Amino acid sequence: MSKLKISIFIASLIPAVWLTYALLTHQLGANPIEAITRETGLWALRFLWLTLLITPLRWITGWNKLVTLRRMLGLYVFFYATLHMLLYLWLDQFFDINDIIKDIIKRPFITIGFFTFAALIPLAITSNNAMVKRLGGRRWKKLHKLSYFIAIASSIHFYMLVKQDKAEPLSYIALLVILLGIRLYRHHKKSTIAVTVLS
Repeated sequence: MSKLKISIFIASLIPAVWLTYALLTHQLGANPIEAITRETGLWALRFLWLTLLITPLRWITGWNKLVTLRRMLGLYVFFYATLHMLLYLWLDQFFDINDIIKDIIKRPFITIGFFTFAALIPLAITSNNAMVKRLGGRRWKKLHKLSYFIAIASSIHFYMLVKQDKAEPLSYIALLVILLGIRLYRHHKKSTIAVTVLS
């Protein structure tokens, strides 16, 4: 593993370490359970946005080694999303299956959050080289396009969660529009060039 990957691996753990310390030292405000659940969800979003940023950065810089960081950052998305989900199941619902099912049905943002997390599981399971070979590159790429659905659904989940000031979730949505817009523009440009060449 390169020094860059090691540095990013360690840096990516810092939010989890800080949140644990803040919880143990009572620095998360009047409602620490809500705060730590919200923060782990936000860190999952931030790492997801970072994974989506890798490809445009590679196009702009020509530094293809950036791709090697994407899978690790993707696993951190799953790590923080798992913490977020476990905190909700444990501290909010006390692992009561009936209450969890009722909550998923009753509250749409919980429904979206639940299915978004479920969509992350196959991506995490197939994140290793052995699974890439087993699935084949084409099928693996198709499966991992789920990340776009996950990003959109996560944005909606966050937007619906926030009751009053929507500025923060809207900023995440704006960033997502830019990241997806860059991809659509490049795809359109490549398609136009291909048509021109063929004609």
